[in-house]
This record gives sequence, C-alpha cells and structure tokens, in this order.
Amino acid sequence: MESCELTILMPCLNESETLARCIQKAKEFLQMEQVQGEILIADNGSTDGSQEIAKKLGARVISVPIRGYGAALKSGMQMAYGRYIIMGDADDSYDFLNLKPFLNKLREGYDLVMGNRFRGGIEKGAMPFLNRYVGNPILSLIGRIFFNSNIGDFHCGLRGFCCHTVRQLDLHGDGMEFASEMIVKATLKKLNITEVPTALHPDGRSRKPHLRPWRDGWRHLRLLLLLSPRWLFLYPGCFLFAIGVLLMTTLILGPIEIGQVNLDIHTMLFSSLFMIVGLQAICFAFSAKYIADYHMKIEFSNHYFPPILKHIKMEHGLAVGFILLTLGAAGSCYTLMYWIHHAFGPLVPTQMMRVLIPSITCLVLGIQLIFASFFMSVLAMHVGRK
Repeated sequence: MESCELTILMPCLNESETLARCIQKAKEFLQMEQVQGEILIADNGSTDGSQEIAKKLGARVISVPIRGYGAALKSGMQMAYGRYIIMGDADDSYDFLNLKPFLNKLREGYDLVMGNRFRGGIEKGAMPFLNRYVGNPILSLIGRIFFNSNIGDFHCGLRGFCCHTVRQLDLHGDGMEFASEMIVKATLKKLNITEVPTALHPDGRSRKPHLRPWRDGWRHLRLLLLLSPRWLFLYPGCFLFAIGVLLMTTLILGPIEIGQVNLDIHTMLFSSLFMIVGLQAICFAFSAKYIADYHMKIEFSNHYFPPILKHIKMEHGLAVGFILLTLGAAGSCYTLMYWIHHAFGPLVPTQMMRVLIPSITCLVLGIQLIFASFFMSVLAMHVGRK
C-alpha cells in the first residue's frame, strides 16, 4: 500500500474487552481527518478471541509468536504499510481519537513524537501510585541525565514515528524496556524528537495489566545502564581510581589522624582495592564502547567520551603498563632485599607494608593495563574492519 500514510499499531495479548473500542476510535480518527491509513494489530498469542474481533472490524492482524511488548511492536513495525506509525496500547487507556497532534508533528518532519502523560493529565486510577510518583519520574530522570535527553516521559505507550527512520535503529528489546530503548537510540542517533501532551485514562479491562512494576522497572534501568558505559563504568571507575590514588599517595608518607580516626596501612589496602577496581571499570567502559559500536551501530565515543580519549592507542597503554610494572617490581625487590638483610626475621608492618602495598598495587595495575590494551585493540580492529 504505497499510498498509506499512517499505520495505527496496537500490540495485543488477550484484549477482547477493550480492543473493539480502540479499533473503532482509530477508524473514526482516520475517517474524521481523512487520513489514508490502516489499523494493524500485532497479536502476541491471544486466546480470548481478540484476533476475530479485530478482523471483523476491518483491522489487519499479524501473529507474533515471540512473547513480549517489544517483540510485538518490532514485528508490527516491520509489517506496517504506513509512512508513519502511531503506536498505542489496546487497553483503552489512550484516546485514539486524539492522534492529530502526533500526526501534525510527524508531517512537520519530526522523526519521533512522544506522548507526555504528566503534561496531558493522568486520571485517577490510571496509573499506580509508585509508578506515577517514583518509578516513571526516576527512570525518566535517569534517562535524561545519562543521554542528555529532554523527554519528560520515557515510558508513554502512545508515540508516533517515521517508520523508515526508526527501523534503522536496530531495536533489540522484546519486553517493556523496548519503550526506553527507542528513545535512547533515537537520541544517540540525533533524530528529531519532540513531545505532545497526552491524557491517560484508566484501562477498561477487568483483569490485571501485563505490566509488572518491579520486574519491568529493573529491565528499564538495566537497559539505561547498559546503553551508557560512561555512567555504568567510566564515571564510577574514575571516581574510585582518584580516591584510591589520593589515599595511597597521602598514606605513603605516614599515617593520618583525623580527630579520633587513625588512617594507616589498613586504609592503604582499601585504597589499593579502589585503584584496581577503578582501573578495571575504566577498561570495561572502553570495551563496552567498542562492542556497542560494533553490534549496535552507535558511536558512543562521539557522544559520551572525552575527545582526548579517542587518541589513546594500544602503545600508550602498554607504555604506562610497563612503567607500573617496573615501579612495582622495584618496590617489591626493595622489600625483599630489606627482609634478606634482616635474616628473614620479623619486620615492622607499618614500615614495610607502606612500601609493599603500593608496589603490589603497581604490579597488578600494570598487568591489568597491558592485557586490557591488547584486548581493546582486538575489539577496535574488529570495529574498524566492519
């Protein structure tokens, strides 16, 4: 259907109580606005006769064997005839008569048009208390911080997009996290995104919704972390490493007393841990960046890594690694010779551990950095080849 401008896409899993009303409203919208379009139902294995209801009302039905909100929508996006797609839940919580703001923005050239329920109004009983005041606001705030997004409602189920453009985002999520993945990848790809106010009504079903707040909330958070290596690995790693270096260099000179608190070699052990874990997290950040560049076709280095880091090569990491190895070996040899000089007898821990802890730390960091440099070079070679 080359002349089809709009596909109204509804994921469906046992929505017989509300599906007819949603389809009728969508049909009325298309007729009222004289839009050349279709209504597409992505059925996720309904057993309550939803498919027959949709077909009787003139909607096109496709069967999606893989369970999940995202799986249904991905299949619907691939099978849609429309130049634009407006997707919405089939539980009658969104008003399919009021799609004109979405279509207008799409016609203006926006790639993704998000509904914002907090601006449009949430009726009493339409959203659970924790979802409304804790889950959605916090996850949306994390998404805005992590990805420099201006979207106020990351999880609104009513949204419109240019079909061809969003298909190229290579969306993977099969569950509810699909909603966040679309926004994140559209933001990383610098697509033209906007929001319109959207009202949310209580759904018309007598059964419990498919949404599981804690499980689906975790899946959203996990996705946001996995798609942001700077917040998952880089920033925590830099923080831990800096704290470790600060404590280590300070305590090498001697113990520190802060009031009644005495920081000595025991604190040095923790500073060593902070440095090792911090460097490991930084290396993970670079590895995750290369893997994302390769598999997800997203250049994280262009968005979220300081430009100077793009010029670091394997040879730089190897050089620093060998310097750390040399320092660690020198300190270890010094403590060994000191022990030999004292006939392998007992030593004063507060003296020797002040040398041995930094030495062992340098050895571990050096080995870690050398192996990480080779590993990231392998990843970079595959990314560059692709």
